[in-house]
Amino acid sequence: MALQIIGAGFGRTGTLSLKLALERLGFSKCYHMAEVMGHPRHAELWLDAWRGDDPWERMFEGYAAAVDWPAAAFWPRLMEFYPHAKVLLTVRDAERWYTSAANTIFRSMQDGLRSPDSTRRERLRMAHEIIVEGTFGGDLDDKANAIAVYEANIARVHRDVPADRLIVFDPKDGWRPLCDALDAAVPDEPYPHVNTTGEFHERWRLNAPNAPGEDASAQR
Repeated sequence: MALQIIGAGFGRTGTLSLKLALERLGFSKCYHMAEVMGHPRHAELWLDAWRGDDPWERMFEGYAAAVDWPAAAFWPRLMEFYPHAKVLLTVRDAERWYTSAANTIFRSMQDGLRSPDSTRRERLRMAHEIIVEGTFGGDLDDKANAIAVYEANIARVHRDVPADRLIVFDPKDGWRPLCDALDAAVPDEPYPHVNTTGEFHERWRLNAPNAPGEDASAQR
């Protein structure tokens, strides 16, 4: 199975809800940072990819879509590897995105590196290298830099992805624009809104191995 959808949106732009939504629409399974928990060896595969390898067929065997980090850090390469896939950019107000990210995944990545759990540290090491160092230049506390990186990614997607392959989606708009873009029927149920900031902290407290890239689509 080849990927049909490549997520280019950063964490905390509603990607966990998007994963659930895409699977509801038939794009199953959908890869998300949470998948690394069930596939511990994937942490090393992602690091191999960061260093230039292309482990995509092994990584995404059985997956129809990939959203959230770390996949979002690789969308230009994935777009070339899967030339028929759509590129789906989730968007959110930049200030609200940073506030949410700083209070959840950024903090969890910093805390996780000090964990006594070696498996957790290894997964966080991957996230640190690809997200903290590779994407944000090593400083998650520099708000201006983080927002500039976030906005630059959006601009690059608009610049480099052909219009016929690009889907821009704000999760607060619900099913209709997503379904229209994917030529899918609108489900007779609410669009999923999961993983608010509070839910993130509760899951991190109770089950810290859940991956650091999980996102809120409740836009909090």
